[in-house]
Amino acid sequence: MSAAVPRVVELTSPFTRFAGRLLVGLGYEVVLVEPPEGDADRREPDGDAFAHWHAGKRSVTLDPATPEGAAGLRRLLAGADALLDGTADGVESLAEGLDHLVHVRVTPFGLVGPRSDWQGSDLVVAATGGMLAQVGDPDGPPLRMPENQAEHLAGVNAAIAVLLGLRARRRGPGQLIDVSAQACVAAALEAGTLAYLHEDRVPPRPGSVHPLVPHGLFRAADGHLGGGLGGSPRMWDALLAWLREEGAEADLGEPRWQDPVERKKYQDHVFKVVQDFVGAWPKAEFAERAQARKLPWAAVDLPHELPDNPQLAARGFFTRVGDRTDLGFPFAFPEGHRVTSLGVPGPGDDRALLDEPRAVRPVEGGSPGLPALDGVRVLDLTWVLAGPYCTKVLADHGADVIKVESVRRPDPTRFAPFMHLSRGDHTDPNTNGYFNEVNRNKRSVALDTRTEEGVTVLRDLIASCDVLVENFSATVMKKLGLGYETLREINPGLVYVSMSGMGHTGPRAGWVSYADTVSAAGGLTGLTGWGPDDVVGVIYGHGDIVAGLQGALATVAALEHRSETGRGQHVDLSQLEAIASHMGTSLLTAARSPIGNTHPRWSPQGVYRSLGADRWLAVSVRSDEEWAALCEVIGRPDLAADERLRTADGRRSESALIDGVLGGWARALPADAAAELLQERGVPAGAVRDGRELVEHDPQLRARGFYVRVEHPAAGAFLQEGVPIRLTRTPGGIRTPAPLLGADTEEVLREVAGIPLERLRRLHEAGVLR
Repeated sequence: MSAAVPRVVELTSPFTRFAGRLLVGLGYEVVLVEPPEGDADRREPDGDAFAHWHAGKRSVTLDPATPEGAAGLRRLLAGADALLDGTADGVESLAEGLDHLVHVRVTPFGLVGPRSDWQGSDLVVAATGGMLAQVGDPDGPPLRMPENQAEHLAGVNAAIAVLLGLRARRRGPGQLIDVSAQACVAAALEAGTLAYLHEDRVPPRPGSVHPLVPHGLFRAADGHLGGGLGGSPRMWDALLAWLREEGAEADLGEPRWQDPVERKKYQDHVFKVVQDFVGAWPKAEFAERAQARKLPWAAVDLPHELPDNPQLAARGFFTRVGDRTDLGFPFAFPEGHRVTSLGVPGPGDDRALLDEPRAVRPVEGGSPGLPALDGVRVLDLTWVLAGPYCTKVLADHGADVIKVESVRRPDPTRFAPFMHLSRGDHTDPNTNGYFNEVNRNKRSVALDTRTEEGVTVLRDLIASCDVLVENFSATVMKKLGLGYETLREINPGLVYVSMSGMGHTGPRAGWVSYADTVSAAGGLTGLTGWGPDDVVGVIYGHGDIVAGLQGALATVAALEHRSETGRGQHVDLSQLEAIASHMGTSLLTAARSPIGNTHPRWSPQGVYRSLGADRWLAVSVRSDEEWAALCEVIGRPDLAADERLRTADGRRSESALIDGVLGGWARALPADAAAELLQERGVPAGAVRDGRELVEHDPQLRARGFYVRVEHPAAGAFLQEGVPIRLTRTPGGIRTPAPLLGADTEEVLREVAGIPLERLRRLHEAGVLR
């Protein structure tokens, strides 16, 4: 294989295997190193886990603990570009002296800090990273999202880390990169921590209603729907008109309900009227009729229903893995090509790689300390969360991100009172903590692109940028006269990343979507709950954050592709496909109902009430050895000796007994103290953190300096969530606070677009620059 195709060696773990899968989807050569007996995923029932995570990879078997295995791994690394290392102790000694190697360590809690040696499962990392505190009913226990969402967040961040390392290597040597799964989760909470940082409050678990926007989970005649009142006056008017046509508007036609503040204040009543209407419809029919009116609703589908989704099918989303249909990748790459089928390697099928010499890119000089994306210019046409989160990741790692915005196209995270998070005036567009979090390190240009002259200026900016990112609906750019063919004429090398809800092609390209509707359509919502008749759903913006991370991955991958080929491309990212790609093995296993906080194979696993108000402890027992250790810690060695409980299956059948005993032990202790006792014996456990506890009480995040103090010119001083990917040679970070609206207009238009002062004056007078 040509050295132009990067080779990534994977020492796998649950926190790295998704990264390896994503790199396969990008066309990289991923070599899975398995122990002589084969990877643990091979021993899962029916081979589903191994097929999903490792199809398309090459396989070598060796034991690095033996001299022969260590020598073989060293030879393999000598010809590799990157090492994706999920081992607990790392293999730094075997990588020593390989200056070309990008070594990405992915661990539950990171390489530094007092808890760097803690054990972590998906549940425990979701708890300690703040995710669990955001899902579930206010008066019930925190609830885990299905299909290992904490592991997926770590995986996509690890894949981004590999590409950032390869990008930085173009100007210097490889480096060690530290990815903490806990930090990846803590950086992906939408407003969860921001509400505390900017308003001194900790929102309760939202149940089935979004904590900020008027959306939630509704019952249909045959299942559930995700949707709500929308985010604009037009959407409310369209919903009200539909209710009137059907004679179901009740009192919502009264003038008082035209006020969005009034609707928010009495949302329970408004939602009841809408529920009474929605409940009579089949979910698919209601969603189609709502979308015909451009209303953001979607049927809550389960994973086994996804192959029937006409949008996913039309865009060729699914991938054949062996002789089965599996979930595909979050975007088609490179240049719109889909991975349509992947083979499943046998153990050691590619052992010959251990003895095949392979040339690697020679290490060049460079500028130590410059972030990996220094010198890359990004034109940011995004708004709300998914797109700005993508460009935030790029800006954090050194890209010059130019945000184009306008008072005539107001971003709700600047202007909407119900999304405003601050201690001050909720009408000041410069003080919203939500906006300021995802737009740090950027420059702002106030430009009205609804004018002909504004579009002309936009074209001038496009000509001088490397990347353009937007998350409009599918037709907006074409209506501006800026479809991809035109963009390519303006700038042949442009990397254009579109991030619409459904993608730019397919029968549902015009559907309106929010994060909650994408999660509904992608299978995530339907599996989030306690059982088939107790679905809670995912209400906060997890889907937006997943799309943002996948957009950042696509951008860096496309920049690397351009560096090798000279060609730009259009990455048509569908937010639906992005979240569906995070659904793990659910399609292969035909997952059909929620399982709460339990695990399909391990036992016990759960979240237990601990000492204090709304304080909880997450525990995972992954083996019989960990079960015996837990029994000793809680003072019940008799349970370890009980023949009924010696296996995970036996413990699962006696879950009421075990949960009662473990719950009683946890109830008398602070969650952190209980977790420390269990972790001392190697049992994964951790306290469920909310926003306040993450900021004030988490010793690991504090030791890593995760929350960073910034001084904003309008909002004053506050803490911001940090960067979960830590490059040791070319670190990212927070350099500047989010910009004031239009603060950089003249500077950018003169410097980047080359517009002279006299033309700028005329543009100001014409109201184009506002």
